[in-house]
Amino acid sequence: MEVLFVSHKFPPSTGGMEKQSYELINGMQKCAVVHKIVHTGEETYLQFFRRLNDRILKAIHCHPNISIIHFNDGLIAALSLWHSGYSHIKRVVTVHGLDVVFPLPLYQRFILRKFNRFDHIIAVSDATAQAIVARGVDKHKVSVVANGIDHDLSNTFPQDSWKKLLQKYNLPTDKKVLVTLGRPVKRKGFSWFIREVLPSLPDDTLMLMAGPFQQEPNNQERWLSRLPKSWQHLCMLFLGFPSDQVELRELLRDDRFANRLRHLGKLPLDDLKILLSHATAFLMPNIKIEGDMEGFGLVCLEASMCGTLVLASDIEGITDAIIHQKNGLQVAHENAAAWRNTINEVLAGELSYMERREAFRAFTLANFSWEKMVHGYANLFQSISQQSPAS
Repeated sequence: MEVLFVSHKFPPSTGGMEKQSYELINGMQKCAVVHKIVHTGEETYLQFFRRLNDRILKAIHCHPNISIIHFNDGLIAALSLWHSGYSHIKRVVTVHGLDVVFPLPLYQRFILRKFNRFDHIIAVSDATAQAIVARGVDKHKVSVVANGIDHDLSNTFPQDSWKKLLQKYNLPTDKKVLVTLGRPVKRKGFSWFIREVLPSLPDDTLMLMAGPFQQEPNNQERWLSRLPKSWQHLCMLFLGFPSDQVELRELLRDDRFANRLRHLGKLPLDDLKILLSHATAFLMPNIKIEGDMEGFGLVCLEASMCGTLVLASDIEGITDAIIHQKNGLQVAHENAAAWRNTINEVLAGELSYMERREAFRAFTLANFSWEKMVHGYANLFQSISQQSPAS
């Protein structure tokens, strides 16, 4: 079996989709002859997309045994619908969430239905699969293969590592630490949690945020702020812009949270692993945002792998990653009382939850890996290669 992988989400760019694409392409080399056309930053995205049809045709000409072309997200798959010259080859696309619910009317009404032209659609979660079927894609063409996780995320460190980390970032030593991680986009629910939940938690609770964060507005943010609200929302989603950043800046400057909230910015990996492994809990308080969704909960699994107790909203693709009472706790989304009560229960029974964290980590280890993801793709590709191509 020879497979051509096509992706504009690939290292050196960083992110969940880039990691998934990299692990899939590298892992599949054990199962098939692999060819790839990926964006590596040496040209603009516009140039990459403009030349893509010709590059695919060239790859097929040079490697006539290619039997499957895989597009690694809905955007590049949508653009390929206007390609020509290779409809005789099986075409498969992976969808991740936002590439299904993106709220551009033209995309929703006319383009997504054309995904029935693909031979198969792979969704990263049940929620993503349900979303694309609800938009007119044949359910028999849709399968779910969950993303994987690195198994080398250690949860053992030198005895004084936590003390040194607190000193390095000038953090208090007498607080119960709750951690969030990720880009500050609205669906993550960071500002919602700070406004609605944090004030009602015990005074000895400290919320530490980690991930990309700009303390001051940049030119892109100023440009977006001049757009009408509807266009601003679309552009932020398309660009992956941190839509919660403005509100978070205001909350971080609010005197009410002076001793209860810190944003550490993007941390070195070793510091992040120490923070996650020693925190009382990791929080993923996602909320529903029209036209956006969490396709999977990879960051939850990364926290679980570090030995952290994960508390996550019970919505969308997160529920494929965090199974309640198996590798974390699901909490009712946008329910401040439920979040407050769950966190207070964890704080009150911290010792018993400390004992359960290793069992939660073991469940994550047993059920999520890049190898398992690759095996799922390989089985599907083998099955699809036996079918007649889609028209």
